[in-house]
Amino acid sequence: MAGTHNQRTFLDDHFLLDNEIAVELFHVYAKEQPIIDYHSHLPPEDIAQNRQFENLTQIWLNGDHYKWRAMRTLGIEEQYITGGATDQDKFLAWAKTVPYTMRNPLFHWTHLELKRYFDIDTLLNPKTAVTIFAEANELLGTDPYRTQGLLQKMKVEVVCTTDDPVDDLDSHRQMAANEGAPIRVLPTFRPDKAIQIMQDHFPDYITTLGEAAHIEIAGLDDLFEALSKRVAYFADHGCALSDHGMEHIPFTAYTHKEVDVIFKRRLQGQALDTRENAQFQTALLVFLGTLYAEKNWTMQLHLGAMRNNSQRMKRTLGPDTGFDSIGDYPQAVGLSRFLDQLDEQDTLPKTIVYNLNPRDNEVMATLVGNFNDGTLRGKMQWGSAWWFLDQKDGMQKQLNALSNMGLLSCFVGMLTDSRSFLSYPRHEYFRRILCNLLGRDVVSGELPHDIQWLGGIIQDICYKNAKAYFGF
Repeated sequence: MAGTHNQRTFLDDHFLLDNEIAVELFHVYAKEQPIIDYHSHLPPEDIAQNRQFENLTQIWLNGDHYKWRAMRTLGIEEQYITGGATDQDKFLAWAKTVPYTMRNPLFHWTHLELKRYFDIDTLLNPKTAVTIFAEANELLGTDPYRTQGLLQKMKVEVVCTTDDPVDDLDSHRQMAANEGAPIRVLPTFRPDKAIQIMQDHFPDYITTLGEAAHIEIAGLDDLFEALSKRVAYFADHGCALSDHGMEHIPFTAYTHKEVDVIFKRRLQGQALDTRENAQFQTALLVFLGTLYAEKNWTMQLHLGAMRNNSQRMKRTLGPDTGFDSIGDYPQAVGLSRFLDQLDEQDTLPKTIVYNLNPRDNEVMATLVGNFNDGTLRGKMQWGSAWWFLDQKDGMQKQLNALSNMGLLSCFVGMLTDSRSFLSYPRHEYFRRILCNLLGRDVVSGELPHDIQWLGGIIQDICYKNAKAYFGF
């Protein structure tokens, strides 16, 4: 490509695209594709109420663990991160951090988001922070910058939120009643609290679940009935996916009677051992997987996070405040036995598996392929690079492993997995990386120079595969 060896402008039209084939693939085939965000943590009430954020800190920094970790690493005091400092002072602390995030994806994401949402090309640093804060805040005060407008600006077609079985889904019901709404917002069933039997809150949670299902839960059959009712309730509100966040799948032999005794003992406040925990979780996962298959839902398994490592900070700030990391749990055997159990019963739903430890890339890419049976295109999916891996290197490694071990052409593509309404340029980031990989293969002679063919596959990965897979 002409000028390849000359200095390039940061975040220009060729950003992450190092050859002319990649440029054409991105700008002609990928760039304008709508977004199906099939896994996010956006608050549904913020969308339903069309929330207007007061300033850039509230929409951009609040709840963003990626930014918080970077700020702590730089030595920013907690009062400027999650504490009582003013929103402007928190933003100024972030602006101080940004120049030092170079080569971390935060540097790219920060400036890509400023450019795509606010048309701000200026690099964020302490000298520019006050001006950028004011410019962004002025736009945030206008109607197009309410939550629904921000989603439309990024061509978001579907958002799947992450919801507990006890949630009433009132916000989803409110949005579904608006037949002319340009964005579909659908719930996702995430029953982690019903599975985490060892947690202190478990007995209290089961009481709450019973109240939501209008049933007194005294034994395992009651629990199954309550979950069945909540699955039906979610299905009535448009739900098409479930999600499970687990360290690993602890598949262990069990009988219904054994698990019923284990469950009743836990409800009485008794402690369980590791095997009993594994038996309960296995029984519940198998039961839920069967339910998902009956509903034609997609089951998502997010595996490998080691959460809340700093107990001191957990006591100070609470859980899920940026002290999680990659775990090194065994993944292959338990996951394989779990999927095989469902497959043996002919109740294996469409499944997407995500790993957090990159050492498991090839393990996951090959393992899911064991259970494709020809009944559905890409029934078993190895999910996009997740959490600590959703950066350039992680995405490239995921795309390459998937290409080598499976069919990249059947991939359902990128998701946002974010709590921020300003995170959607991550889809652009993914699309540029995808187009660059394929463009390089054309340049090197490893793929034919058939732009229309490659462009069609790119459109499938960016949008069409997900739309067909989830039935949206």
